[in-house]
Amino acid sequence: MKVIATNLGKPTKIQWNGKEEVTGIYKYPTTAPLLLMSTDVVNDTVIDRKHHGGTSKACYLFSADVYAYWKDLYPTLEWNWGMFGENLTVQGLNEATIRIGDIYKIGTAIVQVSQPREPCYKLGIRFGNQQILKQFIDHNRPGTYVRILQEGTVKTGDIFTLVEQSKNELTVQDFYKLLFAKEKDTYLVKLAVNNTALPEKKRTRLAKYL
Repeated sequence: MKVIATNLGKPTKIQWNGKEEVTGIYKYPTTAPLLLMSTDVVNDTVIDRKHHGGTSKACYLFSADVYAYWKDLYPTLEWNWGMFGENLTVQGLNEATIRIGDIYKIGTAIVQVSQPREPCYKLGIRFGNQQILKQFIDHNRPGTYVRILQEGTVKTGDIFTLVEQSKNELTVQDFYKLLFAKEKDTYLVKLAVNNTALPEKKRTRLAKYL
């Protein structure tokens, strides 16, 4: 995997249900390296701290490989890296093979895969269509958040080095399917509940299915 773009967002005003809000989802490429800290990315905008940022969502990664798919669906948009609110656009990121809990070195930072991204209405606002939320879920390529085990800088061109593969075989894609499945796969539920790299709230919520 390789970093194709490093992206940052500035506070942007939006309208939602007749009210003015501020969001950080409008991210654009920057030439400067990103400094990954324990709860967020330096100089990035995180407004809704309840749902964004924090130790298990310190930095968001999205695959460059699926941009072509979305460009075909939304050809009239002005496209650039960072369209999905990701801090790092990554070539070769495959949610079907990356495991929750995998540890990578990128630049001088060490990160651990923590959970996929669950879309909200702000993604719909950026794309001008709330239908993208269902499309995003159905496509099953959500990207992934990481927690920062060692703070450091990441720049365009940096290569991911696998430091340690999780012994728990739950992949990002497995977990994403599990989140939205009406009928929960018991085997995957057990993997999730026993995967300590996942946020405790998500593990507790899934445990009731056992």
